Amino acid sequence: MTTLTRQDLNFGQVVADILCEFLEVAIHLILYVREVYPSGIFQKRKKYNVPVQMSCHPELNQYIQDTLHCVKPLIEKNEAEKVVVVIMDKEHHPVERFVFEISQPPLLSISSDTLLSHVEQLLRAFILKISVCDAVLNNNPPGNIRVLLQKYTTNTDFPWIVADEQEVHMQEPRLIPLKTMTSDIVKMQLYVEERAQKT
Repeated sequence: MTTLTRQDLNFGQVVADILCEFLEVAIHLILYVREVYPSGIFQKRKKYNVPVQMSCHPELNQYIQDTLHCVKPLIEKNEAEKVVVVIMDKEHHPVERFVFEISQPPLLSISSDTLLSHVEQLLRAFILKISVCDAVLNNNPPGNIRVLLQKYTTNTDFPWIVADEQEVHMQEPRLIPLKTMTSDIVKMQLYVEERAQKT
């Protein structure tokens, strides 16, 4: 068994690649399941051996990729705390916040290719949970719903633009845990903060 530290750049890149790829699929699926955009802009694909819906709208895809491009170096350095998908109503107030909390162990115990297949199984479970999350969430209000991707980091020197308070604060949120995973390379938890009164 080989033990690597977080400073091993190549392994940090591998972890960041895995998580960013997963987050991209998860974000697309959240937008589809929660009907943020019309179902016509999504195409069925297969990821982690399960069917998923991915957007084919170039501007939306670019927004998601640009956000993850900013998150990736933070994951590589173990400085990413959370990635949040915020679904807002037409007044730009959050109605749902899908929160991915990410942490990585300081020491990594790597034991062959079985690790990656194990991580893939764990990520597949997240995708399956997202695909049925509408069963535990209330419907979003009709009308102009929009999405905002937020990133949280432990790096205080990172040049962030602070989000408007109305886009962050949610009145009377209800917390709904969806999934947690622990592996040798990452710990991740997904929960939803849902506004009690959406209409």
